[in-house]
Formats: sequence, structure tokens, C-alpha cells
Amino acid sequence: MTIAVLGGAGYIGSHTVSQLVKAGQDVVVLDNLVTGHRLAVAPKARFYQGDIRDYKFLSQVFTQEKIDGIIHFAAFSVVPESMQDPLKYFDNNTGGMITLLEAMKQFGIDKIVFSSTAATYGEPERVPIHETDPQVPTNPYGESKLAMEKIIKWADAAYGIHFVALRYFNVAGAMPDGSIGEDHKPETHLIPIILQAAAGTRSNLQIFGDDYPTKDGTNVRDYVHVVDLADAHILAMHYLQAGNPSAAFNLGSATGFSNLEILNAARTVTGQAIPAKIGPRRPGDPSTLIAASDKARERLGWQPHFDDVEAIIATAWQWHQSHPNGYGDR
Repeated sequence: MTIAVLGGAGYIGSHTVSQLVKAGQDVVVLDNLVTGHRLAVAPKARFYQGDIRDYKFLSQVFTQEKIDGIIHFAAFSVVPESMQDPLKYFDNNTGGMITLLEAMKQFGIDKIVFSSTAATYGEPERVPIHETDPQVPTNPYGESKLAMEKIIKWADAAYGIHFVALRYFNVAGAMPDGSIGEDHKPETHLIPIILQAAAGTRSNLQIFGDDYPTKDGTNVRDYVHVVDLADAHILAMHYLQAGNPSAAFNLGSATGFSNLEILNAARTVTGQAIPAKIGPRRPGDPSTLIAASDKARERLGWQPHFDDVEAIIATAWQWHQSHPNGYGDR
């Protein structure tokens, strides 16, 4: 069986490729390297550089490789950028899904696991969030992912392309052996930004808003380790291969940590003071996002191994210390 991982040179994608290879799967990676890193891709995976919005590129790969299933990470995911340039997100995320589904239909590929997001829920009516709760995004990023979910639902009904949509929010950590990790330029995720401040490569941390209706006024999020997340994607593909119906699953720890709590946990892990200052809120940021993941645990058999936020941060800190310049490829 051959699995194609789209966006497999990116942060979550590269960890999923690594876990697939370790499990003995045949893996093909497609990535345009706009945000991904060629050095992050496991050597045993076959790599093709190109864009999923390019139907000719997809056709060439799907002609050369007999693909049995697709795991799709190839999307933009920065909320503030989506507020400033929403069309970029609808073009790449939603438009890319349409092109991909056209190619899947043409080549008879009928299984796809894709990264959705807790951002499809917007400001939740209750916490933790359940899969059946209303989806009312507060930013174009979440809206583009919700559109992807709706499009694939109708593609399933019309063409029999079965899917699993995995909704998660804050991903953190790195491969425990330090081989691969998180390297965005510029960095936009909280934990690596905090660790850059701890390492002295960033002057300080800016926390966006301290007047939210939360325990300490800062945003509250649910953090999942990247390897646990990668394993969930593999389990979701097994779920589809077993003939189960299309479904959406939340992935989370069901525990929320505020930005200030994450900062203090990082101070404990690194032993550094980590200077921080409070800035204004960012448009489009919901105050609290915590996912109930009972459904994924029961139906996918997902059992996260990293359930302690300090342990998650510790793996990220190991990566940052051993790779102070990231992959060093740009």
C-alpha cells in the first residue's frame, strides 16, 4: 500500500511521514517547499516537488505512483495572515482541495485523511468542544477549512471519496530523538517563539491580549504533541481502509492552558527567565479552544503518549537547542 502525504515536508507532515516509514509503509511526499523543508523528509520516502493546485503535477505523480490513500497537510494556517489576505487562504486551502479531489476522482483514489482545525468552531458555545457543536469560524483560515469539509462531504456523496477530517488546534513538540522538529520562517506558533526567547534568538515574547474572559485574561488552547497527532492521522487512514464511514474527529487533550501558563511551563523546562510583554489582541482569535477527543479515542483507538505540557515543551526545547538555525536551508 502506498500513501501520498501532501505537505509532507512541513512540520506535522514530516512527523507523519517519519511515523509511516517506521511502520513499514510505502510513502510518497508531495510538497511545494514554500513552508516545508526537504531535509525534514524521511530518506525512504519518495519526494515530488510541486503544488497541489497544479492539476498537471498531480496527474504526473498519480500516473507514476499507484496511490492507495492520501494524507493532506498542504494548507496555509496562520490566522492573522488569513485576516489580512483571505483570498490567499481560499485559493490555496479551499481551491487546492477542489483540484486534489478532481485528481483523486480521475485516478480512482477514494481515501483521504486531511487536517481540518478547531478554528472551524469559532468562539465555542461550550468547552470542551464536541464534533457536533456549531461551526461558525471567526477568521478566513477557519472558514477555508470549513469549506474544505463541506466540499469533501459532497464529493463523498457523489464520487465515493471517503474521508476523515481531523480537527485540532495547537500542535507542539518535536520527534523525541531530536531528528526533526518545528522550523517556520517567520515563526508564528507560541511555543517555538517562547523557546526562541529562551535561547536568546528573540528579544522577548509578545502575548496578544490579556483581557479575554479566561482564568488569567490570556487565550486558552489545547496542546497536542506532534507525534501523537501524526499517529492519529495514521489511525484515521487505517479506519478508512477498514471500510468505516467518513467522519470528523477532534484531537486534543481536553485540557486547556493559557498563554501565561505555557510561558511559565517553558520557564520551568528551560530554566530561563524568558522576558515577555503584553500586546493588543489579534483580530480573529477566539478566547478558548479545548477539544473533546472521546470520539477519536473510542473509534480510532487513539491514545496520546504526551499528555503533560512540560514534556511536550521539553521535546521542542531539545530540537531548538540541537538545531538553533532550524534546518538551515533558508
